[in-house]
Amino acid sequence: MPPHSLAGKTGLVVGVANKRSLAWAIANAAAAEGASLALTYQGERLEENVRDLASALADPLILPCDVTNDAEMDAVFAAVASRFGGLDFLVHGAAYALREDLARPFSETSREGFRVALDVSAFSLIALARRAAPLMEARGGGSILTLTYLGSARVFPNYNVMGVAKAALEASVRYLASELGPKQIRVNAISAGPVKTLAASGIAGFSSILQTYRDRAPLRRTVEGADVADAALFLLGPAGRAVTAEVLFVDGGYHAMGI
Repeated sequence: MPPHSLAGKTGLVVGVANKRSLAWAIANAAAAEGASLALTYQGERLEENVRDLASALADPLILPCDVTNDAEMDAVFAAVASRFGGLDFLVHGAAYALREDLARPFSETSREGFRVALDVSAFSLIALARRAAPLMEARGGGSILTLTYLGSARVFPNYNVMGVAKAALEASVRYLASELGPKQIRVNAISAGPVKTLAASGIAGFSSILQTYRDRAPLRRTVEGADVADAALFLLGPAGRAVTAEVLFVDGGYHAMGI
């Protein structure tokens, strides 16, 4: 089997918002490699976007999923089990923080804003992994992949509470990898360079961050969705079979630089 082939595999992708979403880039690449997919959408506002994108795929399962709603998550996995009988991979692309908490000084983060950011951006991985594990065990193992950012470890202007949420997310990857490894379920994260996604639009000064990457990353460029998707195929497919508890940087090497 080719190292990136996902022929005969089934996957659930959570967090598609529009055509610029990294979750969509990964879903599209996985489908091209033969995977059968279920995609979720967050609320009616994004349903049309997801359905329009999914029309290019081969009979995907399209489901609503609010990751703060246990009943909706239960329904998603029941539908996946009914359609596919198991699950080979899960892509977690859900992240959210209140816009005002990205704009105000970090020390003024609201209690509710902190709760929302950690719930949606970090705890949701745990909640989804818990539900995915039995379906992956039925297949002899699987791969769980989430999306993070360097703001988890370094300060970026206006990233604020989202940086704290991403730090919690990366710690969750390690703990989940340790717990689920004996079941042959791998858990990893991709730390991508800045990409113009819907989530990025809420970060003031995002264009200057992009230019900094162009100026200082070893590859002297920013990254694209296709760069992230190709790395995801490695982690989701047979080529990544011995990789778990890893944060893989796909950022042109920027994370290695001091100044």
